[in-house]
Amino acid sequence: MPPTDGTNLEEKLGRLIETIDVANILTEPLTRSLTRLLEISASELNSEEASVLIREGSDGDLRFLAAIGKVAEQLINIKVPAGKGIAGFVMSSGQPMAVSDVGEETSFYSEVDRTTGYSTQMILATPLSHNGEIIGVLEYINRRGTPPFEPFSPVEMDRAALFAEAIASLVNAYESAKLFRDFGERVLGGDGGHDVGLVRDWLHKLRGSDDHREMMDLAVLVREVASRGDAERDLCRSILESVLRYSDSRTDTSYLSL
Repeated sequence: MPPTDGTNLEEKLGRLIETIDVANILTEPLTRSLTRLLEISASELNSEEASVLIREGSDGDLRFLAAIGKVAEQLINIKVPAGKGIAGFVMSSGQPMAVSDVGEETSFYSEVDRTTGYSTQMILATPLSHNGEIIGVLEYINRRGTPPFEPFSPVEMDRAALFAEAIASLVNAYESAKLFRDFGERVLGGDGGHDVGLVRDWLHKLRGSDDHREMMDLAVLVREVASRGDAERDLCRSILESVLRYSDSRTDTSYLSL
């Protein structure tokens, strides 16, 4: 007997929830890696603050995705309107920009400082590019120590561009995982002609099911192994590929024995 519509819905929603949860698990190590790269690169450039801004929505706004420094927690998720500020210029032009005194730069967007209470005096901003597309902006703010600060040099701008390449790859991976999550959440949040209360009850039960917990535990284990180094990632990949080959051989054998 073919499955009922209700069963089909349950199966589809199950896969959707799994996708959302795996995406959430994947974004966590990516944001940690972004923060670590910001710490390393800011130290190399003797910069006090560093941040990553990414596109938000279709209007061209920017949003702080990751940051380090005194006001890092306050920066996260603050938005910069499309085309505003030095970050907006770098995003739209694709050109890096170093400003030694933001007070003399008319394009400087001071609203972020007003929100956080921080005093930006100098900026080095460089685009984040992936496959020829600008996907965000990397910023370094001020120097460590006390002013007056030494301006960012051309050599440091080149060095920032190298860090931007690595950071752009992480941002792209984050955006891909987030895309799956957001898509799933929009689908689940839609009407679709189903009783929302019943769907929510079912989702609660699904998240607590043994199968789902086992799947998430496996995802966490894979993430943990992969974070320990290249050798561990290669070993993990080999083991998983062997398991898949074994599973495929069992399926073929079972089918032939019918």
